Amino acid sequence: MLLGLTTIAYGGNFNTDFDLLFGDDRVKITDGGQSMSLTMDKYSGSGVATKDQFLYGRFDMKIKLVGGNSAGTVTAFYLSSQGDHHDEVDLEFLGNLTGDPYMLSTNVFADGVGGREVQYYLWFDPTADYHTYSIDWSPTRIILWVDDVPIRVINNKEIIGVPFPTKQPMRLYTTLWNGDAWATRWGQVKIDMSQAPFVAGFKNYNGTACVPKRGIADCKRFGASMKRGLDNENKKKLKQVNSKWVVYHYCRDLRRYAHGLPFECRRDNMAHADN
Repeated sequence: MLLGLTTIAYGGNFNTDFDLLFGDDRVKITDGGQSMSLTMDKYSGSGVATKDQFLYGRFDMKIKLVGGNSAGTVTAFYLSSQGDHHDEVDLEFLGNLTGDPYMLSTNVFADGVGGREVQYYLWFDPTADYHTYSIDWSPTRIILWVDDVPIRVINNKEIIGVPFPTKQPMRLYTTLWNGDAWATRWGQVKIDMSQAPFVAGFKNYNGTACVPKRGIADCKRFGASMKRGLDNENKKKLKQVNSKWVVYHYCRDLRRYAHGLPFECRRDNMAHADN
């Protein structure tokens, strides 16, 4: 369905909607553009990015993560603009030793300011089958989903001076790369290249988003039309995830912020806290 001149509802196709970012033939697209694998070997990782830039929308991807000893690998599904003052919304899957759980690291940058990490263990084996991961981005909030379960809501807190991504169109990226400087046990466990090649699978990409052809004002109406928050059932699911599966939350890191928590984490500002 096409709504106006700038809003596109994608069926999703890796052949037509994405450009090669790096990795050459380590990116393999099959099933008429419906499936893709990314490979990393001792020479390079791989990745793709959408041809279009978007301002608001929902993006869904089925992903099957690297199996076995994946320590040091990072499989990423994220939105990002460019430049020193870029915006970004991250889902990064941090590999681990065989038998140890993956960690899902989420983060948001706005106007170049990040440092809002929340990390999770998943309640299933993400290497055994494909699971759906989603980024739902509107002017008022960002909701991150796993298999249609909300795991994080980042509300727009510009009213209290906290930057939020509303001004920069972003491309969607999927990448697989060597992050062993930090990815597994804070960099203590390095990647074992004898286990290479490392392969992650992607399929059934779907995006419904606004493409601002003339400027960000093009997407104002689309952004305003997006569902604003969670219903009661999904609020309960979010609460369960936060009580059981959160490994790290930047608002609780008193070592990192020994001289004071970030502004939005302080008690007086909790009325504007994430759901």
